[in-house]
Amino acid sequence: MQNKKHARLIIVSNRLPAVVKKGIEDEYKVNHASGGLVTAMTPVLKRDGGIWIGWAGNYKEEGLDVEKLLREQEKDLNYKYKPVDISLNEYELYYKGFSNEVLWPLFHNVSVYCKFSEKYYKAYQKVNREFANKIMQELADEDFIWIHDYHLINTGKELRQKGVKNKIAFFLHIPFPPLETFNRMPWRLKIIKALLSYDLIGFQTEIDKKNFLEVVESLVKQYKIKHEELNITNIITKQRESRVGVFPISIDYDEFFNQAKSEEVSKMTKEIKEGYPEQKIILGVDRLDYSKGIPNRLKVYRRLLDRNPKLRKKVKLIQVIVPSREDIVKYASLKKEIEELVGEINGKFSQLGWIPIQYIYHSLSRVELLSYYRASDIALVTPLKDGMNLIAKEYCVANFDKNGVLILSEFAGAKHQFKSDALLVNPFDEDAVVNSIKRALLMQTKEKYERMENLQNIVKKFDIYWWVDMFLKTAKIIGKET
Repeated sequence: MQNKKHARLIIVSNRLPAVVKKGIEDEYKVNHASGGLVTAMTPVLKRDGGIWIGWAGNYKEEGLDVEKLLREQEKDLNYKYKPVDISLNEYELYYKGFSNEVLWPLFHNVSVYCKFSEKYYKAYQKVNREFANKIMQELADEDFIWIHDYHLINTGKELRQKGVKNKIAFFLHIPFPPLETFNRMPWRLKIIKALLSYDLIGFQTEIDKKNFLEVVESLVKQYKIKHEELNITNIITKQRESRVGVFPISIDYDEFFNQAKSEEVSKMTKEIKEGYPEQKIILGVDRLDYSKGIPNRLKVYRRLLDRNPKLRKKVKLIQVIVPSREDIVKYASLKKEIEELVGEINGKFSQLGWIPIQYIYHSLSRVELLSYYRASDIALVTPLKDGMNLIAKEYCVANFDKNGVLILSEFAGAKHQFKSDALLVNPFDEDAVVNSIKRALLMQTKEKYERMENLQNIVKKFDIYWWVDMFLKTAKIIGKET
């Protein structure tokens, strides 16, 4: 542990924004990631300096100096990348195992998919300890440590056991489950005690926070609750006082809005629309995951066409799926189910010059994604459970003509901000979703404009920079103490 006077921000996430990959000719390249967390943290780290700690690729067995490769990427930065070295076997058990076959399904209320393996949990503990060791190598006395997401719940506890007194915060990007669901996990008390090692714990919604407090009440023997302003709750135990708050994550409004207006996006948007003349475009964009409700959505579309023959040749579903975790059996079977449904629907309803579904199974560039957002008349964002769902926010901001309609699941975290102007649906209720699609197709221009303008204003006011500032102010790191 170092001893410096200047307090820095240390961001800790499962992956670094820069990940080393081996090319087809066995050369090593650094690929840069994008996304909400990268967008949020990069300007703060550039301004104030700091360190980003995370995994950067599994090359421990090959003896590759990953840190040397990353140093070349830091030349124009005001902060450092620090990779955590983990063996391939440990990473598989920690990431694919405990993180994504225990915590992910459990926290998304599908505990039937959980594989409660002691081997997974031991690997999770060990890898979180490795993250803590890397933090200790870089840590100075006044540094603020901000740990992100379900992969690293135990890291704060590991740091406390090493005697770290610094302020440590944690933000959960996914939902937190209700008591009955959480209690199914054999390591429930250990996980909840690990969370209480943080000075600040952030959730996406009030429901997540409420679920967490109920779990604490059920599992922790001696604690006190103290409420503050701004909906902050303090949990006081023998070890420490943890602040608990709600911080709905968002996107960079200006970046998305300005790029959506660009000439390149405008040209591609026109090309997409010309490809489907006199058809209303319904858009779904999802990562391959059972929490996204993609089969449910396809069945809704099948019912829409089956019961409304006049809509055939007048609507088009474009379903974009970003590949993810295909080597996990459940995800491979989900992909098969989706593709069978797409084939069935296209086979049943296709007519000369019209195929009901355009199925895209690969990542889109930012320009392509924004073009599809702009070209679409309806965004069908219907996850079965989601922490926030930034696709909903991206669609609204990109829709600067204000002529689109957002149909949003009641079980997405974004619902709490968008409930007045999105069309909210229960994704398990096929008839209700069909009726909402029909309503959106018939909606008058004035109503669409007003709804979309309100949705855009919400994202603009509570953008990604608001999220960062609110979290850091609540942690009493910047600005006046709340």
